[in-house]
Formats: sequence, structure tokens, C-alpha cells
Amino acid sequence: LFAAPRSKNRSIFTLIVGVVVGYCLAQLFSSIAQNQSLYPYLSQRLRIAGGPYANTVTRGEQVPGEGPVQHPFQHEHPDDNTTVAEQLKKDVRILCWVMTNPTNHKKKARHVKRTWGKRCNILLFMSSGEDSELPTVKLNVGEGRENLWAKVKEAFKYVYKHHYNDADWFYKADDDTYAVVENLRYMLYPYSPQTPVHFGFKFKPFVKQGYMSGGAGYVLSREALRRFVVDGIPNKKMCLPGTVVNEDIEIGRCMQNLNVTAGDSRDERGRGRMFPFVPEQHIIPAKWDKNFWYWNYVYYKTDDGLDCCSDLAISFHYVAPNLMYVLDYLIYHLKPYGLMRSLEALPAKLEVGQLLPPPVERPAASNEDSVDDYDRIYTTTTEKPKEPNAGEMDSKELEKEEAKYEDELLKEEEKEVDSKESYAKETSDDSEYSNKDKDKQNK
Repeated sequence: LFAAPRSKNRSIFTLIVGVVVGYCLAQLFSSIAQNQSLYPYLSQRLRIAGGPYANTVTRGEQVPGEGPVQHPFQHEHPDDNTTVAEQLKKDVRILCWVMTNPTNHKKKARHVKRTWGKRCNILLFMSSGEDSELPTVKLNVGEGRENLWAKVKEAFKYVYKHHYNDADWFYKADDDTYAVVENLRYMLYPYSPQTPVHFGFKFKPFVKQGYMSGGAGYVLSREALRRFVVDGIPNKKMCLPGTVVNEDIEIGRCMQNLNVTAGDSRDERGRGRMFPFVPEQHIIPAKWDKNFWYWNYVYYKTDDGLDCCSDLAISFHYVAPNLMYVLDYLIYHLKPYGLMRSLEALPAKLEVGQLLPPPVERPAASNEDSVDDYDRIYTTTTEKPKEPNAGEMDSKELEKEEAKYEDELLKEEEKEVDSKESYAKETSDDSEYSNKDKDKQNK
């Protein structure tokens, strides 16, 4: 209360000193930020592709003027050990060609390129139209299911002419196929590319040695490709001229005529690796009538549930674009912390012409879905199965089958409820009559 009042000049001096010190500190921190972020982790998290900080980078992460490092549809794991996968990519070179059409370039094919397709050694898109984004190989073939066989022949002719020596194996897929290319390389590793063999999901009718599902994709060895293009297509006794709907059946017949073996793509436990439907429909299948075409077509005995599919599965079909990204995330990014699997040893290399022996089927570790379950029963039919369109069933037909099965279950439940209600009513009536008889006797 008795202190002398602060002079006006002293207050102004203090204000000026504060402004100068603040300005100097601001310059100091801004010079540091130009070279290195004070918060590198936060800075990295904020650099989301397309976001307000997308072009903010730290030293050594980006070449000036080349845009953001991160692709909007992917993120990498630089600390992952990819030594074996990278070596397999050199040892087992796979050319993937995807059958598509102009309508599906943006709807489907581009999503193949952004997900699993980028892991092939060479990726080609076969279409009747040009597209610089993919890019496409424009074939002089009409579109439509009726031209599938002609399109397959022209595509393989192009591959043989331009890439025969650039790859060891040649994988054909649809634009709604999803493939784990690393697992495909693992399956193919022991085989020689000079062995005339092809692999896929094998169906049994129409071709004695079986033919491969078109949707699951099939892969030809270099020798199989040579025989198909050089010895098969020009010879109408070996391969059907012209075009038909069922390209997978026709190439199966052609392979058999050319003595190209229909290989076994199952794993060492007898579980499938290449599949004609989405994962859900194999892992959690509806208990369809065994006359459903799939059960009559499938070449090998197959189990339902988790026992259906190999831990090193390769391909699935009818995969929507959104699901491709989901599968990419689940397979390549999601990891349970603290759980690491031991790496399967690579099998020994085989000589030219040699094939691995058939797998030994083993009961599953639990009896929840073991080979002894009722759903493992393998049924056949004496009736010649109806040939499905393009060798496979459309996904809408699958939905109809599931709806039909659910309707049958609902009807059975309604019958059971009606039966219980009827029984309850009869019991009630009997009890009522019994009470009336007792009243009469008492009177």
C-alpha cells in the first residue's frame, strides 16, 4: 500500500523487451522446424494423404516436388522381414493377366491393380478397350460371355509373344478374383517351369483329368503355355476353334489333349488353396442340398468350416472391390501383438516332369469341423450335372440357393410350432373331458 507507484517509462520498457525476446524465440523455433520437426511422431501421423498436412514432410522422406510419399490406398511396414518373400519373387516369377472389359476398368480392374495385382512380377489387363491408367492390352475380340474362349486364346497368344521369357508361371484371373501372390509362389516353388502342368481349383465333369475353375484363376507353367499356343490353338483337334461360353472347360480339354497335367493345388493336409467363391461361403457355408451343382463338380473331397481352407490359401472369387481392400488389410497389415508364426520350410526342388505326391488327409486338431463330421460326407449323383454358365454359378444364384435353404428351415420351424400347438390343444381338450367325467361321477 505504501510502495512507490511504478513509473510509466518502466512499463513501456518492459513491454518492448518482452516483444523483442518473443520475436527472437519465434525465429529460433522456426529455423529448427525447417530442418527437423520437434515432434516427428505427431508430424508423421498428421501427414494423411489428401489432408491439410499432406505436403508437410521431414528431412529424407520425400524428394521435393514429387508429392506425398503415402499412397491413399496403402501403407508400408519398413521393419517387416520380407527377405524370403523377396527371394521367392526372384526365384518364382509370375505374370498375372486379368480378364476385364471397358465397363469394369474403373469398377473392378483398378482395384485389382491397387491391391493384390501389384505383387505380381508382371501385371497385364486384357480388354477390348484402351485404358492408360491400368494400362490395358487391347485385344481384337468382342466382349460378352460368348467370347470368353476366344479372349483367353488371344490373351495367352499375346503373353507368349511378348513375355514368354519374362516369367516362369502365367496366372489368369478375373477382375473379381483376389489372390495372395506370395502363397502362389510358395505352392509353385518346387515345380520346374519346364514341367507341363497347370494348377487351379479343380472340377471333375467334362474332362477326365479335371479342369480348373475360371474364377479362382489358373496358372500355367512356361511349358504348358508353349504347348497351348504353339501346339494347341492352331490345331483344331487339340483345342476348340472359334469361341464358346465355358472357357475354363475348353482350356481344360485342351490341356488334357496336350498332355499338360491338371495339378493338385491342395496343401499337405489336403485343404484347398484356390477357391471359386468368397471366403465366407467356404468357411461358413450354408448346408445346401448335396445336389447343388458345386458338390457334384468338386474334384476332391472337401470339408466345410475352418477345415476347408489352407493357412496358405491363394485365391477367392466374386470378391467385390471393397472386400479387396479389407482382405489386403487383414492379410498384410493386421497382426496380433506378441504372436509370431514359424516360417514353413520351402520344399525340395523337383526334376522336370516330377510332381508332388497327393497330400495325406489328416483329421483336424478339434472335432468341431473334422474329417469325420457329417458335413464331410462326399455324395455323388448318377444324373449328369447341368453345365453351369461359364463353368460356374453366378453370385446371385448362390444367394437364391441360400434364400431357398433359409425358407426351408423357416417352414420346418413353422411346422414344428404348429405341431406343438396342436399337441397342446389336444392335451388341453383331453384334460377338459376328463374333468367333466369326474364331475359326473361325483354327482
